[in-house]
Amino acid sequence: MAEPRVPPGRAGRLRLRRSLDVARRGADLLDQKLRVLRTRHEELLRTERDARERWHEQLARAERWLRRGLLLGGEEAMETADEARLAELSVSWTATMGVRHPDTAACTPPRRRPEDPAPANTALAHAEAAYAEALRAAAAYAVARSASRAVGEEAVRTRRRLRALRRHWVPRLETALAAADRALEQSEHEDAVRRRWAAGTVDGRPHAR
Repeated sequence: MAEPRVPPGRAGRLRLRRSLDVARRGADLLDQKLRVLRTRHEELLRTERDARERWHEQLARAERWLRRGLLLGGEEAMETADEARLAELSVSWTATMGVRHPDTAACTPPRRRPEDPAPANTALAHAEAAYAEALRAAAAYAVARSASRAVGEEAVRTRRRLRALRRHWVPRLETALAAADRALEQSEHEDAVRRRWAAGTVDGRPHAR
């Protein structure tokens, strides 16, 4: 981080004071932002964890029903399955402290058409419904994971900027301002001495010319 460039005299000191005020206010705002981001990130991490568990549970349930259906009907029972079709997914977005991230997902699995053959047995019908739920759970997990990552990454960037301000930039400005104050005080003292010399006195006493 470059040292602050300061013009000499009172103008330089005034500029340093303004820069220091701006840096301190910026650090305070970043600190507030970081607290909000951390709180939100923790919430999103919990949501992500719950969504992941639900997805795994739904997927395991669907696989159990599928195994039962295959035990009852054999491999040929899968021949009645309809051709693969795409699910529909709609994602809504929101923002946290300026960070845009997904909020919710509406997932619609492929619907069975009237001409599609029915599952070969009840277990496969349950498997079909369970896989649809697993698909919805997977979409919810993907949204939660993406949101937690986006907010978490912004929290890391904000923490770095805050650290740079408080550990580097603000102390440098404070040091520069202290040096400017000393230089200005010394300059004013020297000016006062020169004025007294010009007036014929030093420390209140006449001096020999």
